[in-house]
Amino acid sequence: MRRFLVPGLLVLYCVGFCLGRSGAPDDTRRRVGRRIIQLTAPRTTGSVSLEEALAKRRSVRQFSSQALNPDQISQLAWAGQGITERTQGLRTAPSAGATYPITLYFVSADGVFRYRPEEHALEEVANGDVRAAMAGTDGGTMASAPLSIVVTGSAAKVAERFRQEARTYTLLEAGHVTQNILLQAVCLDLGAVPIGGLDKRLVSESCRLARGHDPLYVVAIGYAASQDVQSGQPGDGTSAVTGKRALLIVPSQAYSDEELFGTMRMLEAAGVQLTLAGSRAGVMRGMSGGVVESRVTLNQVRAADFDAVIFIGGYGATEYYGNPLALGIAREAERGRKVLAATGLAPTILASAGVLRGVRATGVLEEQARMQQMGALFTGAAVERDGYIVTANGPAAVMGFGRAIIDALGGY
Repeated sequence: MRRFLVPGLLVLYCVGFCLGRSGAPDDTRRRVGRRIIQLTAPRTTGSVSLEEALAKRRSVRQFSSQALNPDQISQLAWAGQGITERTQGLRTAPSAGATYPITLYFVSADGVFRYRPEEHALEEVANGDVRAAMAGTDGGTMASAPLSIVVTGSAAKVAERFRQEARTYTLLEAGHVTQNILLQAVCLDLGAVPIGGLDKRLVSESCRLARGHDPLYVVAIGYAASQDVQSGQPGDGTSAVTGKRALLIVPSQAYSDEELFGTMRMLEAAGVQLTLAGSRAGVMRGMSGGVVESRVTLNQVRAADFDAVIFIGGYGATEYYGNPLALGIAREAERGRKVLAATGLAPTILASAGVLRGVRATGVLEEQARMQQMGALFTGAAVERDGYIVTANGPAAVMGFGRAIIDALGGY
């Protein structure tokens, strides 16, 4: 057995590992090469009262790009299905006849992991980022949340003791578990939202759920995108970005007003100095009638003079698909390890510049094939950040897009 570390967690890489404890999932069998991540010990005391957690709980659907830390993941797992009494194996959520039909799957950019309460550990089920595949075309929240917890249930386990009420009891238990997770998220100062409108086939296939484990609920969790933009807290990045310079490359006409003005508002609030540039100087009009003036043209700027280069989308962004000046600026920014961002149709500009080869990226679905042909690892998420490169799929993702740029500028 070999031991090695992944960010803050001890990983045991076991060959021929066999689960043999009572209460393990129904599909327990010999597995080869699965990662087992031992979680940190959960806390059983905290500074937030139950009454405060209940009063503060709200559904949050827009998240920053900051990943959760190991202690937070450990606490959320324990809140949902952690063992609180070892002799009888009692857990944090009540279960009819102590049948415990619920299994939790943790989905992040790193893969899919099943929670094992007996060891307080995560077992790898699938590697790679399946968030967009799990969400499908209608699930932007699931696709963009740093972490989603899939609450699955096996009514067959309950049916062994409660035949006619098995389905009802399983659904009730899923509700208990989900509320525990939501309240724990509040105590960790995280945003969360329960999602019941699932494409169960997509979720099951993407997450490789165990046979007979029905996806009942998904809890999307992360740092709220709107969280105090002046606080300077991790995941905010504003304390480290004041005075930094960003170049916004805007289509000379038909840019997305929401993408441009929404991004500008967030960056200006964080203290970032903005410069607008286009293929020509003068007034530029947006698709919704907005007007901005560019006094700088592409042949007058160098990526080296800025901390971030941001391409704004809209129908007019296609003018830069083959523009040698725009493509050259993107390449220069990538070579200089500047923050390089694009939204809507604009990520195709980055792909055309050759800077998305092997990079996780997103954009509008109509551009997926083109971006993939040029080497991008297209995810379809609302916002995607891979190192210093940030992409988003359009106006609805503008808050997450701005937040991810701020995080990248701040080194988070």
